[in-house]
Formats: sequence, structure tokens, C-alpha cells
Amino acid sequence: MHAAAAIITIVAALIFTYLYIIRPWHLHWGASHLDRIAALPGDALTPFSSGAVTHAVNIDAPSEAVWRWVVQIGQERGGFYSYTFLENLVGCEMRKTFRVVPEWQQRAIGDTVWFGSPKRFGGRARMIAAVVEPMHSLVMATPSDWELIRTGKEGVEAMWALVLQRKGVNTTRLVARLRSPANVTLWQHIINFLFWEPAHFVMERKMLQTIKKVAEANPQVTLTTA
Repeated sequence: MHAAAAIITIVAALIFTYLYIIRPWHLHWGASHLDRIAALPGDALTPFSSGAVTHAVNIDAPSEAVWRWVVQIGQERGGFYSYTFLENLVGCEMRKTFRVVPEWQQRAIGDTVWFGSPKRFGGRARMIAAVVEPMHSLVMATPSDWELIRTGKEGVEAMWALVLQRKGVNTTRLVARLRSPANVTLWQHIINFLFWEPAHFVMERKMLQTIKKVAEANPQVTLTTA
């Protein structure tokens, strides 16, 4: 009887710790209260989002140096600067590139950003660049939402934004925000809670840390050919 009570107490304590300490921490890693409540580029495109995850990091480099790495994300370009071996474990065929390449320095609204090889996942592992503001923001929408947005309608699916905020001549705050779909079922909430939220945190935190590292190491990086 005492053993059962002890187990229940431990389980309850673990659940409480995760819900009220660990989960809030990983949902908003690096982000201040102002970061979490601030309106960012892309927010207005999906106004009925069911939730948002905001992460942030300060980078001791000018926004021009940070943007060079942000603009070339994508499976077809420099990868996502995260745990490439995990991405490739599920068949993404992700590149691992730690250099700035001239051919990857241009992004236009409507461009496809691949999250996995076009040959895998039925060609669905992709998002569309919905907002491109050099040195400031790159916002990606799902293909379905892009069709709505381009006709003046509001999106209802996931939206991912990478926003650069200049904090001085040589300091940039890189804020990443993932907005959830507007209509999420109970089952989707459970899957997000148990898997996608922690997975997104692990991968995006690594991406932000890597961009910080390479941008600070090469604040005046010279472009090289692919």
C-alpha cells in the first residue's frame, strides 16, 4: 500500500515538474516575455493559430552576417544546421554545410524550402517562403496556406518564422517562432505534446546555437562557390 502511494506521488511529481517547469522552459527557450508576446512577421498571416512556440538567441554579429546563414537553410541548400544524423535517419537526405555559398544567398517570395528530399515523403516535406525581408525575416508557410495567402486569405496551418532583430552594430537577436494550425484535434494535441514539441525544441535549439556559432566565428565571412 505504501509502495503504491509512493509510486503515485513520484509520478504526480514528475508530471507536475514537466508541465509547469520543463515544458514552459523548452517551449520558450531563450525567449523573454517580450519575445513571446511580440507581434512578429508572419503572425498576421495565420491569426487563428492554436498556439505558438518561440525560441531566441543573442548573436554577437551584425544582422548581415546572421542573414547569410538563415537565407540558405533548406535541404536543397545548406541544411538546417541541426542534428543532421537524426534528420537523415528518417530519410531527409539533409546536407551539412558550414560555409556561405553565393548561389544560396537569394530567396524570393514563393520559393520552396525543402525540409526533406523531394524524392521522399511524397514530395510533401516542404514549405513556401511567404515573407522574405533580407537581413530581417524569413517566414515559411505550408503549400496549402500559401495558396490561400497569395489570394489575400488567412492561413490556417503551421507557420515558421525566423526573425532577425538588430540590437546594435554588432549584435543580433535571432527569434524563431512556430505557429500551430488553427484547428487541432485532441489526438493531434496528444502527439504534439508527447513528441513534436520536444522534438522541435531539440532540433531548433541546435539550429539556433549553430547559427550563433558560425555567425560569430565569421562576422565578415567571405563567400565561396558551392
